[in-house]
Amino acid sequence: MKPVDRHLADILAAVRPLAPLEVEIDAALGAVLAEDVASPVPLPPFDNSAMDGYAVRAEDVAAAPVTLPVIGDVAAGDGGLNALGPGLVTRIMTGAPMPAGADAVVPVEWTDGGTARVRIDRPAPLGNAIRRAGEDVRAGDVVLREGTRIGPAQIGILAGVGRRRVRVRPRPRVVVLSTGAELAEPGTPLGAGRIWESNSFMLAAAVREAGAEGFRAGSVTDDPKEFLDTLDAQLVRADAVITSGGVSMGAYEPVKEALSPLGTVTFEKVAMQPGMPQGFGVVGPDQVPIFTLPGNPVSSFVSFVLFVKPALRVMQGLPAGPPATVRATVTAPLRSPAGKRSYLRAVLSGETVAPVTRQGSHQLAALAGANALIVVPEDVTSLPEGTEVEVIPL
Repeated sequence: MKPVDRHLADILAAVRPLAPLEVEIDAALGAVLAEDVASPVPLPPFDNSAMDGYAVRAEDVAAAPVTLPVIGDVAAGDGGLNALGPGLVTRIMTGAPMPAGADAVVPVEWTDGGTARVRIDRPAPLGNAIRRAGEDVRAGDVVLREGTRIGPAQIGILAGVGRRRVRVRPRPRVVVLSTGAELAEPGTPLGAGRIWESNSFMLAAAVREAGAEGFRAGSVTDDPKEFLDTLDAQLVRADAVITSGGVSMGAYEPVKEALSPLGTVTFEKVAMQPGMPQGFGVVGPDQVPIFTLPGNPVSSFVSFVLFVKPALRVMQGLPAGPPATVRATVTAPLRSPAGKRSYLRAVLSGETVAPVTRQGSHQLAALAGANALIVVPEDVTSLPEGTEVEVIPL
């Protein structure tokens, strides 16, 4: 059987980052920057007030309480030239530019709020409540680096430095297709021998959580021709394809039967539990990567975590490798088959991890109650309670 690490390495060597494109910043959420972004101006671009109050010279209010004449108002957005002489004050609003000669702001709460004359009850130190030009960003500073995933705060700074468009690697478009004659769409009646299809919903959601766009193509029966026809129709909108089911050793394995003759998809046994039957390759004229995952829900999900999610990171221009792990103490003894790396569903809580009681690859409810995978190496068949183990947080 093929080692888990080698299977992942082969996948990561085969996938490539998506070509960058320029988009409006409104459409950039979730994409990954394909350029460094610098600010053309300092931020703030001018000295301005951090509070509603009065622009003063600090030396004029050092002996507070004092009463001084108010010579005018400065509002946010005021583009006029304002200046302040000794012994005078100006009312000023939050964000308004500081008048020439003023070197502090007295918050309105420290005064009687006067409009012609104002009584100032507390001294304001030099620079009080002033946002200095360039204190956040200097002109020419890089505010976002290539490889940054764009969230709401990143869109805010893009707009804040005047960018309307930005160069990004788009979110990969991933089509998810389940196979199996026994599958029924949720919400429809169950006939004899049928089960409601869940894998495509789960995997499409996992794709979206990984920063890509997931599209359910529903499910097909065990007819290889139907599978190929559906796949061909979906390739026009796919940067990658995920299938579940149809890759084992049984008599009705439509994915394996349909794709093996192409010679571009390899089906292998990977030394892992759950999820031993795996396939990966490319399909279509655009050489779209295809991940053919096993059909049992837990096997399919674990395979996504180990193999598909890192590949999607590569496609987004992000660093990729095996899933991150932490160390924790297991609260119960563990067993694992010789020669396979086990991924046991578990609940991680602080520095301890408790395996769930149902570890079958079909037991989706147990997976839904887990938040971690305990990793048991290939050469280990049992571990006692209290052993420190490697854990993949989900």
